[in-house]
Amino acid sequence: MSRSLVLLILFFFCTAYDAAAENMEVTPFRSVNQNPLVSIYGIPAESSATIIPSKKLMVSLTQEIANSFIYDSNDRERIVLAGESYRWTVAARYGFGDKFEAGIEIPYILYGGGFLDNFIVEWHKAFGFRQWGRDIDPKNRLRFVYIKDRVWKLNMNHAGSGVGDVTLTGGMQIYDAVSKESHDSLALRGGVKLPSGNSSYLQGSGSTDFVLHFCGGTTRFTRWGAIGAYGSVGALAMTRGDVLPDQHNPLAGVGTLGLGWSPASWISFKVQLNGNTPLYRKSSLDELSMGSLMLISGGAIKLPGEYLLDIGVAEDVAVATAPDITLHLGLSKKF
Repeated sequence: MSRSLVLLILFFFCTAYDAAAENMEVTPFRSVNQNPLVSIYGIPAESSATIIPSKKLMVSLTQEIANSFIYDSNDRERIVLAGESYRWTVAARYGFGDKFEAGIEIPYILYGGGFLDNFIVEWHKAFGFRQWGRDIDPKNRLRFVYIKDRVWKLNMNHAGSGVGDVTLTGGMQIYDAVSKESHDSLALRGGVKLPSGNSSYLQGSGSTDFVLHFCGGTTRFTRWGAIGAYGSVGALAMTRGDVLPDQHNPLAGVGTLGLGWSPASWISFKVQLNGNTPLYRKSSLDELSMGSLMLISGGAIKLPGEYLLDIGVAEDVAVATAPDITLHLGLSKKF
């Protein structure tokens, strides 16, 4: 037992020293809230405070599988968001002029009944979590419904897939200071989301969205590894869309906050909060009237060939404003 403990301590010190030597940094998750009434708008997925170097290209592929089970009602309204979404996003960012980058994000979205319902029910049983009706509701079905004053404003119960709203992105480096002990950076990012997706199947919103946000990050390279913190804050402006148009807010605030630790040059652990102010109004239901807040926990692994793999699990911190569970995978490489 004592020999194993000594070996473990030696391994920890070696990997910590290796991390400091190779300057492994903690980077944000490229993930957004997959609530079907939220993900259709131009909330930015990219919140890195570091702009791609000139004449370099960063390509990434993300996959997110989200399971939602939301039932709520009052005297005038009823909402049901039950089903699974699968979102694959190809993104590319190219650096130019030392301080600037331009990019594009193309999502492909699929909605269906999925397969995670039974697993989540058993998970809740094992840990004594409240089921909220999951255990008695029909499993693996798709049903998105919103009724207000006896008017059906949303009714989707058939699986469908297609290309979502394409986003054009840009960024400018405001500050960047690198040394052996630290890396501090600040960037201004923006984006324009185009109404290219089919709003009838919630693959898009039907609106053109504009986002502008400041992204900051700081990393300290210590004998214990790299310790990093990052965050972003900005505003999202949206034109009139096709989804609940008479209740949609044209302006919203967006932001992220993250903290991470990299004990070795090939791995990091991190947690991240993603939030936004309400996207809808004229409702007494929390699912529409409240801002969204979700927590992503996981890390990143550096693979051979300088590929970076992000692995995370997200859940709703503000209950019913984000899917119950979202599985996140992201693979990226700089060329």
